[in-house]
Amino acid sequence: MRYKLLHKRYWMLTVFLLLSGFLLNFYLQATSLGLEPVKVLNWISEYPLLYITGSLFFCFLLLAAAVLLPNMYIGPGLILLLGAALGAADYNKLGTTGEPLFPWDLLLLKNAGEMAKITKGMISPLMLASAILIVAALIWLLHRMPKVKLRLPLRLLLGAVAVIMLAGFITMVSRQGSLASALKYQSIFWNQKVNYTQNGFLYAFTGNLRQSLMEQPEGYSRQAIRTIAAKYSQLPDTAAALPAGGQPNILFMMDEAFFDPTRLDGLTFSRDPLSFIHSQESRSPSGYLLSPEFGGNTANVEFEALTGLSMYFLKDGAIPYQQRLVKMNALPSIVSILKERGYKASAVHPFDETFYNRNRVYPVLGFDSFTSEKDFGPAGRITPDGYISDKSAVQEAVRQIQSSAEPVFLHLVTMQNHFPFTKGLNGPNTITVSGVQAEYQDEIETYIQNTRLTDEAVAFLQQELLTIGKPTVAVFWGDHLPALSAGIYTESGWDNQPRLKHETKLMILANFDIGAEPLGTISPAFLGPAVFRLSGLSLPPYYKLLEQVQAEIPGLSKSALIGADGPLNVLSSGQQQLLNDYRMVEYDLLEGESYSSDLLF
Repeated sequence: MRYKLLHKRYWMLTVFLLLSGFLLNFYLQATSLGLEPVKVLNWISEYPLLYITGSLFFCFLLLAAAVLLPNMYIGPGLILLLGAALGAADYNKLGTTGEPLFPWDLLLLKNAGEMAKITKGMISPLMLASAILIVAALIWLLHRMPKVKLRLPLRLLLGAVAVIMLAGFITMVSRQGSLASALKYQSIFWNQKVNYTQNGFLYAFTGNLRQSLMEQPEGYSRQAIRTIAAKYSQLPDTAAALPAGGQPNILFMMDEAFFDPTRLDGLTFSRDPLSFIHSQESRSPSGYLLSPEFGGNTANVEFEALTGLSMYFLKDGAIPYQQRLVKMNALPSIVSILKERGYKASAVHPFDETFYNRNRVYPVLGFDSFTSEKDFGPAGRITPDGYISDKSAVQEAVRQIQSSAEPVFLHLVTMQNHFPFTKGLNGPNTITVSGVQAEYQDEIETYIQNTRLTDEAVAFLQQELLTIGKPTVAVFWGDHLPALSAGIYTESGWDNQPRLKHETKLMILANFDIGAEPLGTISPAFLGPAVFRLSGLSLPPYYKLLEQVQAEIPGLSKSALIGADGPLNVLSSGQQQLLNDYRMVEYDLLEGESYSSDLLF
């Protein structure tokens, strides 16, 4: 009798592990397909081996968890909860940024408190209630399931088998060998959304564990970099003359989730939320920045602006700060270039210093100091629950510039306009919007209120520039469009216009004459050469390369290619050669031997 009972419990455990593995894989794939079961079933019918082997991976993962604890159901229960959380994160990230969940996104878990704040409102009450019910049901089920006891030798054996199978699976996927191909697995790293929907969440997620930022270009060598360096070193310098006061201070102000909302078709505003910016854009160099991101991933825009390296060449979904820069000792950037010319380099970001590993990445880029949220007082917030305001951030940046005897490069990354767009978070809404559905009214008016405050902060910045006794240039731009409800963009007809969903406002201010030549639409990678030209600073060979690329392809992004005369559909041979040179240098600096560091900077 005891043997039959034990035998029955073993079978129950086996069925539980198998059923859980197949259901977990089904659920995770559903999160990549909009939680539509029919699409998952169609995917299974087309890629049955990917589904079966992926489900077996989860079965062995659950088995490995089962043998760790005396109660063999608790470990698998925890894995199922973790899987549910990963799926929810994948679904929500797809809904806001259009990108699936990547392994390096999990590095943000160390900022769980901050993530909870900035994602507040993204999880619906229904989803939260469902999660609570699922957890409660799982706890009840674990309590009701009969206990299964295994002796230590058998636990060790099963654990070893599970670990071997898991390691074998990961090795197979990472190497993308013949067995993986036979299962119809193909790593589509250049289009991660397709990667996840075609290969399944598990295969795509696992395949990304060991992905490099970019593939090695054909012909890469020290001599190839020398040839490129010689080509661009001989080009003439196009910088203007230095202002009378010598090398100017340079302020980068990258404003969180800021764009010009008056561009949205069909909306009418009770007054212009960007009255200063709109009045100033004809008097200063201004235009649009073609952001490589939408709705998030601020660090990638920052990466382009500071390094001059382009996200265009990197694999889809890459986050260089987390995948590569955090492991480096140094990387040439506008920071290091200016420091060699006697500048003091400071960074200001009124949020957690560890977010996107900035506290570790900024020293790699050459910054001398980093002022983060902990260095700001409570007076910097408009409301106790709000982010530190743009005006407070500008005040801190100006204070640091004014207090320095040396010329300063200061990089400011703001937070005021970050999601969620909760009514009252930055004070009462003062502008009404018509032409929008009632369900979006508070959201869009709250965002408009944020942009009005940013407009006031930029006007304040211009006034403060006049009080600085040294020549100073301020470059202001939005990092990406906000993660507003998708229906807002749909109503404006932007769903099929990727360029509009990636263009943010760009303006350059100064306390000396820099002209008012329009900037057009440019990528953040070209901000360095642009500000060097206007500031009278000589261009290093690397910036001359960027200048040549900008002249031909000022908007270089996976979302849109923009040439000197408009959208680009086909590259000329000369344009392709420029991109080949650019790609070669970028690979050298990020993945190669960094020959360029001594030759182009």
